Parts: sequence; C-alpha cells; structure tokens
Amino acid sequence: MSEYDVIIVGGGPAGLAAALYTARMDLKTAVLDRGPLGGQLLNTELVEDYPGFESILGSDLAMKMGEHARKFGVDIRDFEPVKEIDLEADTQIKVVRLESGEELRAPALIMAAGGLPRYLEVPGEKEFWGRGVSYCAVCDGAFFKGQELAVIGGGDAAVEEGDFLTRYASKVYIIHRRGGLRAQPILVDRAEANPKIEFILDAHVKEIVGGEKVQTIRYEQHGETKQLEVGGVFIFIGFVPNSKLFKVHVDHDEGGYIVTDRNMQTSIEGVWAVGDVRAQLTKQIATAVGDGTTAAVAASLYITALKDGART
Repeated sequence: MSEYDVIIVGGGPAGLAAALYTARMDLKTAVLDRGPLGGQLLNTELVEDYPGFESILGSDLAMKMGEHARKFGVDIRDFEPVKEIDLEADTQIKVVRLESGEELRAPALIMAAGGLPRYLEVPGEKEFWGRGVSYCAVCDGAFFKGQELAVIGGGDAAVEEGDFLTRYASKVYIIHRRGGLRAQPILVDRAEANPKIEFILDAHVKEIVGGEKVQTIRYEQHGETKQLEVGGVFIFIGFVPNSKLFKVHVDHDEGGYIVTDRNMQTSIEGVWAVGDVRAQLTKQIATAVGDGTTAAVAASLYITALKDGART
C-alpha cells in the first residue's frame, strides 16, 4: 500500500497540469493512467489552439507536459489501469485500487480520467473493430492509403480527423445525422475547401458490412436507404466519461459527467474532477489545464487545513 498527499487519476492535460502544481506546492503526488501519458492529445495530430504554440503535434505536447511534471518529482505511473475508487467512511481517506491489486491512499483525489469513445451501436461495429472500424484517425489512418473512408460525426473531432485522413485516403465522406455540423467554423471551412471531402448530412448510419474487413456502410437519408463502398469507418460521436470508477456516489449529470463547483470540488469532500470527465461548456486543452490548476490549488488548501487541524 502506498501513501500520498494527492492521487490524480488520469494523465491527460488536466491531470498533468494538476500534478505540476501539487508537486510544486510540495505535495507527494501520484498520477495514474491506464495507457501512455497524454490522454486525448495522443489522438490529435496537430494542436493549433493552445496558447504559446502556433502549431504542435499532440504527442509532442503530451511529452512536454509529462516531462515538466516529472521534473518536480511527480510519481507518474503510466500503464497502470485503475479498477475502482473508494472512500473510507471513518477517515475520509481516498482509496484507489489498481487492476494489478495494489492500493494507493491519499486524503485528496483529483479525477482526471476523461472518457472513452461513444459507440455508434449499429450492427457490424463491434464485429469489425480493428478490421476497418476505428476511433482514432491518427492511430490508424496510415493503414488506409488510397482507400475511400467514412467518418461518422459532426463535431470538431469528426471534421478535424476527417481532414487529417485525406492525407492517406482517396476520398473521405463525413456523415452526420443532423442537417448542420456542430464543429467550429474554421474547421468546417477548411474541410469544405478540401476536394477530397464530401459531406453527407441528415443521414443515419444503420449498418457496417464486410467480409474479412469493412466493405460497405449503409445509412438512411430522407427516408431512403443508401450505401457507400468504403474501406474503413472512423467514428467520432463523443465520449462517455469514466465516472463509473467510483464505488461511492458522486453527483453527475444525465450524461454521466461529474458535477463540480467553481473550484472543481465534487459532492465528495476532498475529491475534485477536472477535464473531460466533468460537466462543462467546452472540452479544450486550455480549459483542461485551467481545471487542473484550480483543483490543485484547492487540494493544497484542503490538505493544509487537514494538517493544521491534526496539529491542534
């Protein structure tokens, strides 16, 4: 069993920013992530909206953030999946159990675990996962050179990743169930100017079909069933927050996003939520870093108060 002042679950921008600040404030800090550090940064090729970097690779920004936190002595444990988060009722100590069986304990916990891709939940999606169905253009785009591809979704991720895929694909169809896109205008303008991209709106995907790999996507548009012959389907329709790691109740909204106050405090004393796992207006790197900073300062004040109370 390992003891810390602060445990941070999640190693994306929000978690790493929180770790940097708690470590700078001389708090013994651990960061846990089920994969490599970086979170959604690793699924983003170019970052062009983070202050100070006109353009930087997502993987490079993740590496810089991780190195910065390490310089202040943060105990970073990547590839350490968390099984569950519990609370000792009598002591209010937060207990994090890893899938490896190890337990970590701390009076303060910052939840920065983000989310997982939301599934389309149509026939063929699970069957062709890894055989033409993907949720990460940066990870898998190079496997589809010269092919026609379908991107499902209408938000920033769908449009941005669709544009990225055109460097490999001969054609990219962006299919969205609404009549208009939700992505930022600058991203839409860029995609509309790309001759390899075609938008299919008011279209509901019904099935993904193939043999050894994806071959066809079937959709309904204006009451008519249609299909496209494609070599791959990339799905970007949102994320499901990783709030179910808690064994105890934490207030959340209908989508499962954790509800916080202005200091990122959750309904549990000594637990904060930051980044994509919490209910908020926008999910951007800059806001995630701000969340992490706010939670770190709040956690520091909380721990100081605990220590002062123990001394009196």
